[in-house]
Amino acid sequence: MNIFSKLNTQEARTFRLHLFYSSIDGIASGALILNEFIFIKSLKGSNVQLAFLFQFSMVVFLFAMVANEVMRRFANRKRFLRITGIITRLPLVGFVFFPNITGENGLPEVYHLIFLTVFLLFHTSKIAVVPSINQYLKGNYRHQLFGKLFGYATTINKVCVLLSTFLVGELLHFNANSYKLFYPVVGILGVISVYQLTKIDFIQKSEVITKPIWHAVGGSFKRIMEILRLNKPFRHMEIGFIIYGFAWMSTHAVVTIFYKEALDVNYPTVALYNIIFNLIAIILLPLFGKLIGNRDPRRFAILTFGSLMLFITFTALTQYYPYYFELGYYKIYYLFLVALFFNGVFTGSMPILWGIGSSYFCQSHEAADYQSVHLFLTGLRALFAPIIGIQLYEWYGFSFTYGVGIVLLMLAIFLMIYSEKHYQNSVKS
Repeated sequence: MNIFSKLNTQEARTFRLHLFYSSIDGIASGALILNEFIFIKSLKGSNVQLAFLFQFSMVVFLFAMVANEVMRRFANRKRFLRITGIITRLPLVGFVFFPNITGENGLPEVYHLIFLTVFLLFHTSKIAVVPSINQYLKGNYRHQLFGKLFGYATTINKVCVLLSTFLVGELLHFNANSYKLFYPVVGILGVISVYQLTKIDFIQKSEVITKPIWHAVGGSFKRIMEILRLNKPFRHMEIGFIIYGFAWMSTHAVVTIFYKEALDVNYPTVALYNIIFNLIAIILLPLFGKLIGNRDPRRFAILTFGSLMLFITFTALTQYYPYYFELGYYKIYYLFLVALFFNGVFTGSMPILWGIGSSYFCQSHEAADYQSVHLFLTGLRALFAPIIGIQLYEWYGFSFTYGVGIVLLMLAIFLMIYSEKHYQNSVKS
């Protein structure tokens, strides 16, 4: 099947650029999957610093509304995005100047701080680039082809993520200092990917904006509170997301520590674990896309929250039943394989629920406002959850921290059951 034969000239050009962008972005994303493990295993960063490193990838969404107002005021969006790409991604080239890691001492504290600063900048690009992708594509794909073409590009992206993750795991196994080579490559690829994205034709609507930016952002916050006050089913959904998000964010960095302290695995094994659950996610994505299309997202959330709860449960049990087998230098824990299956279910279902769940509760023209609420609340919980999770681990250990996550997810599931039963969605989009 030749998908290009069904496209007009503009769509074919856009699709080629989209595929190229997705491929480069997948290679870069795969190379960063082991980022947190590199930080604590090789650089010997602290647990609290690890929490900040994970936190940065989410907390930037707090500023999504500010970024949107800034971009609306730029007549040349392409130039703005290219400059953003250079400022936020090119600093990764600086890792080539880091000193080599020798023995078990890691690197001095100053390099930990530089590492954190560089990745805070890197993640900041999301609040400009992510909202722009759909704008570029929506104007160039016919509506009936948008989902299919986006799906092809996403599949290519995921395949590149898996290949890149495998390669990075092998490189780190043979030389722990290899991150000094592939991080600069990621930075350069990140700039190229943004440049490729902005080569797609995009006609920006000219707007006469007289309201000061902070007044506009203040208006956005008022809309957030009004939406949450008036729409009870949506409010319940977001409260469920806050509870789930707290459970996920508070245990995510702790699982990275678990790899190092409890499982004692090497880089290739951690890479393999990531490949396994991402493969499961890729296989299940089409099924989940159909499921959420026919169901209230609160019911779909029960599947998502439940699979994460089972992932945490079997991860915790692995500490008490630490039986494993070895394949070469790979160390495979039996119970953790079960945990990875449920993590694959979670990883396959969450992006769909997170991306389109909010639109179920609003009219089509309100979707942007509702997603803004969703993004803001994502960033808000990221301010606290990772740090609290690390503190719970340092005070009480792995089991207690995982137990708190499991209880929170059970509460989120009960809330979804209660909400769907007693508060039917009245919005017909």
